[in-house]
Amino acid sequence: MPDRYQAASAFLAAVDADWQRHIAAVGPCLHRPHPTRDPYESLVRAIAYQQLHARAGDAIVGRLVGLFAGQTFPRPEQLLATPFEQLRGCGFSAGKIATIQGIAQATLDGVVPDYATALALADEALIERLVSLRGVGRWTVEMLLIYSLERPDILPADDFGVREGYRRLKGLDVQPTRKQMIELGLAWRPFRTVAAWYLWRVPKNP
Repeated sequence: MPDRYQAASAFLAAVDADWQRHIAAVGPCLHRPHPTRDPYESLVRAIAYQQLHARAGDAIVGRLVGLFAGQTFPRPEQLLATPFEQLRGCGFSAGKIATIQGIAQATLDGVVPDYATALALADEALIERLVSLRGVGRWTVEMLLIYSLERPDILPADDFGVREGYRRLKGLDVQPTRKQMIELGLAWRPFRTVAAWYLWRVPKNP
């Protein structure tokens, strides 16, 4: 399969010697979006993974999907009809349950757009629309933009892994702030999504 992110990797490798060494060590970008996933599902999944390691998020989502035999993911009306204790049993906190139920209701109300509508919206317009929901922050919508809508130039500047990755890449004592991360990311346009992918993979300092 051809490297669809080859131009992005080459661009970032040319930023400086640190980027060049890191990209050479990691190899081609293997970012795998999920372009068939609608915004409702993407948001619920992102909430499940918030502040958790990937394995824990996988387990929660797996238990949620397991409640609905024969389906790849519950529909909004099914999620709203699921008893609180069943959702707790999946591993969702009370706060996350309120958030995912709010997302489900907002989907039925048309606030959370369908895939085609979301695809037509600009990045910031979609972020502004969805952060109005309880428990949905900018990071959550950025994950939707990266993984579902395949936007190529998203830098989640609040993301711990992105900021920690940059700290390790540059051998800094402290992580850059959100504001500093945004400013640094200007040099990585129009490939900030791939930059984030590589920053998530900077190894721990020896």
